[in-house]
Amino acid sequence: MSRTLAPVFALLVSVALLLLGHGLFGTLLPVRAQIEAFPTPIIGMLGSLYFLGFGIGCVLGPYIIQRAGHIRAFAALAALLVALPLVHALFPVVPTWAVLRVLAGFCLAGLYTAIESWLNQAVDNERRGTVLSIYIVINLTAMTGGQLLLSVASPAGHELFSLVAILVTLAVVPLALTRASAPVPPVSVRLRLLRLYRLSPVGTIGCLMVGVTNGAFWTVAPAYVTALGQPAESVSTFMATAVFAGAVAQWPLGRISDIIDRRLVILGGCIVAAIGGIGLYLIGWIPLPAWVFAALFGAFALSAYALCIAHANDFIPSEDAVEASSGLLLTYAAGAVVGPMFATAAMEELGPGGLFASTAFAHVLFALFVVYRMSQRAAIPADERDNFVLMEPRTSAVVFELDPRSEATSPEVAEEQAAEQVLEDDLPDGEESDQLNPEAAEAKA
Repeated sequence: MSRTLAPVFALLVSVALLLLGHGLFGTLLPVRAQIEAFPTPIIGMLGSLYFLGFGIGCVLGPYIIQRAGHIRAFAALAALLVALPLVHALFPVVPTWAVLRVLAGFCLAGLYTAIESWLNQAVDNERRGTVLSIYIVINLTAMTGGQLLLSVASPAGHELFSLVAILVTLAVVPLALTRASAPVPPVSVRLRLLRLYRLSPVGTIGCLMVGVTNGAFWTVAPAYVTALGQPAESVSTFMATAVFAGAVAQWPLGRISDIIDRRLVILGGCIVAAIGGIGLYLIGWIPLPAWVFAALFGAFALSAYALCIAHANDFIPSEDAVEASSGLLLTYAAGAVVGPMFATAAMEELGPGGLFASTAFAHVLFALFVVYRMSQRAAIPADERDNFVLMEPRTSAVVFELDPRSEATSPEVAEEQAAEQVLEDDLPDGEESDQLNPEAAEAKA
């Protein structure tokens, strides 16, 4: 294990610190927005804008790194991200926060792209699966820890915003001091979403609906707890309970899905997540039942993305796995743009519990779609499925290159692809390099 972790230890420390800050920041903002008397629909809009920026960053991040290089791109995005929580504290007004949320999503996607490029090229093919699993566990653990940090100071002050800035600043240090060489810039992949739907309707619609439900949870659930009159300590405990349950449940659910039809696991997860949402809608705030229903919701709603990715990969050729997974990530982001606005509209009509009434409705709709698809296509035999792999939707498309289900790209191949991309970018429009098209060169001769 030490030989596996040694080349990427500094990168993983950076990830942990970055996600501690990100986890705290995402929970702090809705709570502070309520303190500033932002209307509930505005809180939902701010969450949607974050995911809009994240989707843009997933698309443009590789281009920025190709143009500026890993070091300069990472430094610029990190510096901007450090400034954002401080500006939030100085100017707690809706127009400013709206712009800042788009920038935050964009910066996070770019930083994930840089870090995951480093991870991808720092390990050999045999260790990719192990490193990916460790990386996802760190993601989930750090996000859980970030929720608990909300209780260390008052959300009404500036201290927690400063703590976020400190954690993001510290995340730059291990990466800046690592002796690992800067990786080759990532190569952008094509996105063919209609083809993706045709290959795996359940995987594609699943990622969209997971974006709707989980996007609402991440951005609005803290406001749900405070709207019920609970203090910051209850917010952090509620969020940490759901996130920890999702972290614990993902692996056993994935292993079960390797044995039986994955769609049955996805269907059961939708039903249990809907029960958790309905329970949270009905009970108001009774501490012990609230923790139980939060754990039920988190265990099955937050595990659904990895199950949908695994199901889609059962139908996708290994050489297309990175392209397909990148498309599913953007599908998730599109759902997450819609989810918070849908949830806050439900909260306006039904009260704070409307958040989880809306997620329950979305889970039931998806469950019905899964039942329909099961009547249209037989399950793939267990011995023909790819093994389940832990996966999180809050990183970049580059993480899928670590997925052992894809055909791993060696550093040499990545270098050649990057060189071809640069050469193509430098050519006048409509021209093609003879190096990239030897048949055309021979015809010219």
